[in-house]
Amino acid sequence: MSGEGGRGTPKPAAPRTVPCPACGQKSAFEPWNPWRPFCSERCRTADLGAWASGSYRIPGKPDEEESPDGKPEPDE
Repeated sequence: MSGEGGRGTPKPAAPRTVPCPACGQKSAFEPWNPWRPFCSERCRTADLGAWASGSYRIPGKPDEEESPDGKPEPDE
């Protein structure tokens, strides 16, 4: 057996792809992709900007000192 017919040498695996969280385009989720899981530096930077500006928020209970509308309650 000389390995003919493709036996003995594994086929190189196709890169694992995931949808880019910013634009939805396919993105290689591999160590050689410096922006993973994003498809580009632009999408990565846009996502970072959204975090920095507070676009991503987790709803929670208001602090005890805040009224439900988010404004501080006046001192009595």
